[in-house]
Amino acid sequence: MKIAVSANGKDLEAQIDPRFGRCAYFIIIDTDSMNFEAFDNESISLGGGAGIQAAQFVASKGAKVIITGNCGPNAVKTLTAAGVKLIVGQDGPVGQAVNNYISGNLKSTAEPNVADHHGMGGGADMRESVSQNAGEGFGMGRGMGRGMGRGMGSGGGMSRGAGMGKQSFQGTSANGNELTGLKEQITSLQKQIETFKDRIEKLENK
Repeated sequence: MKIAVSANGKDLEAQIDPRFGRCAYFIIIDTDSMNFEAFDNESISLGGGAGIQAAQFVASKGAKVIITGNCGPNAVKTLTAAGVKLIVGQDGPVGQAVNNYISGNLKSTAEPNVADHHGMGGGADMRESVSQNAGEGFGMGRGMGRGMGRGMGSGGGMSRGAGMGKQSFQGTSANGNELTGLKEQITSLQKQIETFKDRIEKLENK
């Protein structure tokens, strides 16, 4: 059986990325042989529908289970329709989570644990989520998103992303999962930054 895990790296030692639709990578593990493949998540920069696209990708790779941190309603519907079991609320190394599932210690769910567009701006533009958490910094985050959109020639998509992010945060500001998710995103980004620094250092020393 194949299990998919959202991850911030490309091996079994990588940490689980809490963002399903906008995780950095998907690692697909064959539980019979424990062989695995890592795939870049091409949905990470989408202005909307990242969860649905990610769910379709996971299903297309033959995964029967997805292990992640947070998953919204649209992605859950897509996974359910494709017959993929969902396990949420997980963190730590990818390999450990897979072993926990094989041991029967993880339970699947058919319910989302965050609202639609949770984690909007993660990965490609995490400033939106961080500025939302800061409150007064939200206006600046939204403006930066539109500015980047014009500069990159994709202003429409970036603007839509900012708008949906605003609605999501306001609609779930009283939800403890939102704060937890934002903290997890910051931790994930910090780990990715450290990984990039290590790669840069290795390349410079070659």
